[in-house]
This record gives sequence, structure tokens and C-alpha cells, in this order.
Amino acid sequence: MTRLLVSVEGETEELFVYQVLAPHLYARGYTSVVASLMGTAISRDNRGGVKAWDDVLKDIVNKLRGDRGLIVSTMVDYYGMPRDWPGRAAVPLSGATPSQIADPIEQGMLDAVVREMGSGFDASRFVPYVMMHEFEAMLFSDCSRLAVGIGMPALARRFQAIRNGFDTPEAIDDSPDSAPSKRIEGLIGRYQKSYMGTAAALAIGLEAIRGECPHFAGWVERLEGVAA
Repeated sequence: MTRLLVSVEGETEELFVYQVLAPHLYARGYTSVVASLMGTAISRDNRGGVKAWDDVLKDIVNKLRGDRGLIVSTMVDYYGMPRDWPGRAAVPLSGATPSQIADPIEQGMLDAVVREMGSGFDASRFVPYVMMHEFEAMLFSDCSRLAVGIGMPALARRFQAIRNGFDTPEAIDDSPDSAPSKRIEGLIGRYQKSYMGTAAALAIGLEAIRGECPHFAGWVERLEGVAA
């Protein structure tokens, strides 16, 4: 019996876990897949952001200690991630692939959780995942279905033009002006993240996202391996 809790950044990721990821994992042996909101920090300009690492670490450890049969994972954006998250200092400054950016952070997260849990902790119970660079990057895995999913099929070619500028959707950068969500907003105006993002992800499907987003695919493979 394999039970999974994914600590997510927001409502869109929560819906993704329940509607896209969970059905796939149930078919591969999981008996329970739930999402838990880690919440967001509010910056001085009233914008949301990823919480400080100490708060997230405490929450992860409490979940692992509270249920010793539970697998815990994360689904959190690199975009907007505070500098206090472990492994950030090891991230290459330029020219790195998405995995080369995310891997040091995920390893730092794992190391911190293992230290906090102490001797005897089974490290396979924690599967960290950092999204590159944010949830909306995955939506560029299939630009036609992205456009249909948000109800604007005429924009498919313009979304594809953005996608063609990168080796993988996960490489779409994290500038405040050109992050994936900002690029979508630039074409459609008001972007309703939880509604439109979820609708697009459902239209695209897990397998298409796995095929275009290798770092995401690696996370799903790790989760599959836990239940094997």
C-alpha cells in the first residue's frame, strides 16, 4: 500500500495533482494521492511567492513524522523561490539545463529533510520536485491543446512561436516579464490561473507533458519507482 502527499504551492498545482497526476499513479499501485497547500508568502508589493524554506521544512517533517507510512513530495516553482532554499547557491549562473538548475535544490531539500528526521529515516519517503520554471511552462508542451484548453484556439501559432524558442518548455525563463505565465498573459490579457491552467493541463494530458518536459518526467518516474 503506497500513499502519497504532494505539498504544493497553490490551488492550480493542487488541482493538477488530483485531476492529472493522481489517476496515473493510482493505475501504478498507489492507494492514496492527496495534495496539501504549503501556502505562499506575501511580499511587500502584495504579490504571492514561495514560502521561506524553514517554514516548508517544518511542514514536511511534521507530515513525515505524523504518518510513518506516508510518501511526501513537493511541487513548487523555481520562479520566485527565496534565496534561503537549500542548494540555491550551487545553481549555475548561466547556460544550465532545467535539471542542472533544479537538481542541486532538490538534493539540498532532501539532505535537509534527512538531517532533520535523524538516523533511521528512509530517504525514499521524501521525493522533492522543483518545477522549472513554473507551472505554466508545462502548458507549452502542446500549444494547440493549450490554446483549445483556455478557449482561444486562434492563439495556437503564437504559443507555438514562443515554444519554438526553447529546447524544452521547462527552459522558458523566469524573468518577471517573460516567465511562462507572463507570456500567456501577454497574449490573452487576464489569465485565470487555476481555471485556465487546469483546463489546459487536462487538455494536454500527462503523457504529452512527460514527453516535452524531461525534468517533470524524471519526477513522475521517481514516484512510479516508489510504488514498484
